[in-house]
Amino acid sequence: MLQATNGLEALLQVKRHHPEAVVIDVHMPRLGGLDALPRIRKFDPATHIVVVTGRAQEVGEEALARGAHAVLGKPIVLPDLQRALGLEAPAASPPPAAAPAPAPAVTGARVLIVDDDEGVRTIFEEFLAAKGYRTRSVPDGAAALRAVVTDAADVMLLDIDMPGLSGVDALVALRAVAPELIVIMVSGTVSQELARRALDNGAFDYVVKPVDLPRLAEVIETALLLKGR
Repeated sequence: MLQATNGLEALLQVKRHHPEAVVIDVHMPRLGGLDALPRIRKFDPATHIVVVTGRAQEVGEEALARGAHAVLGKPIVLPDLQRALGLEAPAASPPPAAAPAPAPAVTGARVLIVDDDEGVRTIFEEFLAAKGYRTRSVPDGAAALRAVVTDAADVMLLDIDMPGLSGVDALVALRAVAPELIVIMVSGTVSQELARRALDNGAFDYVVKPVDLPRLAEVIETALLLKGR
């Protein structure tokens, strides 16, 4: 059995493992169940989707229109869930099976790394190149602006704390010259104010150094997935 804590994680699980059925809540952080529904359908039209919600009467018709097979109100009653999933009765637990191998990350996407620390740039480039991404890097915000104008990128990792043009200031200009660019902010400090400003100005997400590289790869894959790559 697979689990996800929000709609974006649910999309990644469906993309990687193609489960036969998905039970999804309407209200989740990052991406709600109603918005996730058509995307799950796009990945695998055969997936059996059951939506659960505390407002079944309000959102039930919309959920069915977006591809749900059934809508259940909370609190969930186990027999109702079993019927919605096409299960007559609880089956005996089968022997544990080997977990399916994850699907490869989105390969070939172009990632531009912007950081004044050469060591950080090298770590990101080597890690993402090994994941199949095409990477290049520049040391500051002004160079980042020139780079996206001359050679477009799909994703940018943009350091916030840089001399000269800061990452947040560069982000505003980047949104103007490259509106389709996915920007993930990287910072050496935890600051809710900086995170809010970055997200308000169009950043997709915000990560803090030292960066959890597997988590970063998941953020990039999710961003590309939502963009339709």
